Formats: sequence, structure tokens, C-alpha cells
Amino acid sequence: MEAFQRLLGRNSAYILIGPAALWLGIFFLLPMVSLLTTSLSDPAGSPISGYQLTFRFANYAEAMGDYWTYLVRSLVYAGIATVLCLILGYILAYAIAFKAGRFKTIMLVLVVAPFFTSFLVRTLSWKLILADNGWVVETLKAIHLLPEDGRLLATPFAVIAGLTYNFLPFMILPLYTSLEKIDPRLLQASSDLYANPIQTFLKVTWPLSLPGVVGGTLLTFIPASGDYINASFLGNTNTQMVGNRIQALFTTASDYPHAAALSVILMVLIVAMVLFYVRRAGTEDLL
Repeated sequence: MEAFQRLLGRNSAYILIGPAALWLGIFFLLPMVSLLTTSLSDPAGSPISGYQLTFRFANYAEAMGDYWTYLVRSLVYAGIATVLCLILGYILAYAIAFKAGRFKTIMLVLVVAPFFTSFLVRTLSWKLILADNGWVVETLKAIHLLPEDGRLLATPFAVIAGLTYNFLPFMILPLYTSLEKIDPRLLQASSDLYANPIQTFLKVTWPLSLPGVVGGTLLTFIPASGDYINASFLGNTNTQMVGNRIQALFTTASDYPHAAALSVILMVLIVAMVLFYVRRAGTEDLL
């Protein structure tokens, strides 16, 4: 019995991480290996007969050559949505952390409340809000901010607006966590040293909230760049993102090798951008 306890004590760390390692192996590593092997397979096959692994690296060149515009568009849309989420989310997170008082809990509940509704339903709601005969378009036309034949739906504006709305909570929560940890006495000390509010924000609040900024931008940009729901319902054929192409290649065209290659290219681009961004932001510990 004592020998068993000693053995258990020496291997307790491995026992504790065992379930998580098994989970990652089954639901992450195996699908990743399957995706990589499919991306290097011969496109001459089919989902029914299967694809032969031929290490055909030309799949990547063909996918990049055919769909690079979708990749660029996805990164641009996701980048704009992330910046908008950062601006809106920082203001709201700051208000909740420092100004909400006893209403802090209620405001946090309102932030996460959209998660109680399906992502698809929230996107379809924006389709109704931005409809050509909706009150938003009619109001903008009435105050001459939109021409009589103008529209918002099926435009890049609608896609970016949908991305911003759907992923805004992912930005607010990390920002609030970082801001809420800031000791108010530091802000008071900055004021005592004759710093104005802008200087206090730039020298104290912003640097201390940087981990939340980095975490929030990653949680927003990564899923937004691969999203296809917003572009499907709020955009048109000229606003489709790379996620729409990947979905079409997998489901409609049944071209698994090129779809897998395009997926790998997107993942590599995102990982490279994330590593560069985190290191430039000076928060490598987040990794």
C-alpha cells in the first residue's frame, strides 16, 4: 500500500493532466492530423471512395492562388471588427469597472446576455434591423446620410457590423477583468502627482490593462477571421470570407483536399500574426 502511495505521489502530475491530454489528443491532435493528411491528398478522389495521400503540396499553391482574395478580405474584415470591438469594449469595460458602482453586476449580466441566444438568431436579427425597409435605413435616408437608393444589407458594412456585435462580449470580459484588478490608489497617486486624466490613462490605466487588451483582441480576431455566418446572411457574393469558401469546398464542391489546404493556410496565417502581435505587445506570458 505504501509503495502504491509513493508511486501515486511521484506520478500525480501525470495522472492529473492525463484526462486533459487524452481529450486534446482525441479532439485536437487527431482532427489536425486528419486535416493535414487530407490537404496533401490527391483531389482526384471523392468523399465516398476516399482520398489517396500523395503529399501533393500543389494543393496549397492552388488554394492560395484561387482564394487569396477571400483570405485578405477575411483578415481585413476581422481586423476592422476587432478595432471597433476594442474601442466600444474598452469604454464599456472601463465604465463597468470604475463607474458602475452597485449596477456592476447588472451590466455584466447584460454583456453576457446575448450568449443566451443562438449565434444564428443574433445574426438573423441584424438582417432584420438592416433590411432595406427597416427603420435604420429609413431613418438614415430621412436625415440624408444615405441616398434614396442606398442600402446597408448585403454590404461590407453589414458584415463588419455583424462581426462587431457578435464578438463584442469576447472583448469586454477580458478588458473588464484587467481593469477591475487595477488598484484605484494608483489612479489617485497619478492625480496627486499632477497628471491630468489623459496622462493617467496613457501612463497608468492603459499599460496595466494591456493583458486584457491583448487577450480580448485575440479572442475577437481569431474567431472573426474564420467566421462565415455573418457573411452568409448579411453580405453578398462580393463580401464572402474565407470561411464561406471553405464551407462551400467541403459541402458543395466536395473538394476536401483544397478545402483542407485552405484551412491550414488560414491557421498558419493566424498563428503567425498572433505570435507577432503578442511579442510586439510585450505580453509573451499570455502564450
